Amino acid sequence: MKDFILEFEKPLRALEFKINELEKTPQDGNISLEKEIAKLRKKAEKMHRDIYSKLSRWQYVQLARHPNRPYTLDYIDLITKNFIELKGDRTFSDDEAIVAGLAHWGERSVAIIGHQKGRGTKDNIRRNFGMSHPEGYRKALRIMRLAEKFNLPVITLIDTPGAYPGLGAEERGQASAIAENLLAMANLKVPIIAVVIGEGGSGGALALAVADRVYMLQYAVYSVISPEGCASILYRDASHASKAADAMKITAPDLLKFGIIDEIIEEPLGGAHHDPGLVAARIAETVTGALDELSTMTYNERIEKRIEKYLEIGEWNEG
Repeated sequence: MKDFILEFEKPLRALEFKINELEKTPQDGNISLEKEIAKLRKKAEKMHRDIYSKLSRWQYVQLARHPNRPYTLDYIDLITKNFIELKGDRTFSDDEAIVAGLAHWGERSVAIIGHQKGRGTKDNIRRNFGMSHPEGYRKALRIMRLAEKFNLPVITLIDTPGAYPGLGAEERGQASAIAENLLAMANLKVPIIAVVIGEGGSGGALALAVADRVYMLQYAVYSVISPEGCASILYRDASHASKAADAMKITAPDLLKFGIIDEIIEEPLGGAHHDPGLVAARIAETVTGALDELSTMTYNERIEKRIEKYLEIGEWNEG
């Protein structure tokens, strides 16, 4: 996946390849390519800025799904220390589409819960492409209750196409597991901070996102349904996903404007996969600042403001 290139990135990559080839070309005293290389580099920089400053919403979706984007375990490795993973829902099994555990976030002990996609086919099958079964959400709830018992803040990292819609998941209570998480998070006594790091899809995302603060990475998306799913319903054709993405307004700037999220965490031009360490540092700084602020409130104040936050989302008129 190292050389994975999105369609709209191909002109830029072709130019960068040309520059690379010219730099490798042997030069003698009579031929100098430095001016030409400098000219092409300037052109590449401009093209880079132009491409990523004019992204369509569908291109945001493509970047959010980029296989080289850092996932939950990558950020856990980059940000935290002494991570101890806790597995199983104590009822059915362990679901590896969600990872959860305890760690040190700076000087704080915290509980961390996040969706985990796989790298490559085998790992994606193991992780179910980041789509959790009900036991994954019940594991998450178990860790939240543990955090509440020991007064630990909860940090969630969201990156899923949605909850797994298979027959087995439905038989084991997928809808109920998600609903129980929503209710529990609305009333959890400890601070909760959610960060959408890639895809935030449907109830599968929301089951980890009822939080005091909700942040999104710059090229992440967050929506009630995937653009393909929306297109299948509205236009009877999944190929109209780009049109659906525009109608749904699912990018971080859209959602900040609507008051769904609290802040956008900037990524390097082109996406988090270009500099995971920098993005991890920005996530750590943003979350730490929020934890400092939330720790000054009583749990009653936090819960009251949390409920107000979600009651204020959306507009409605009485008929």
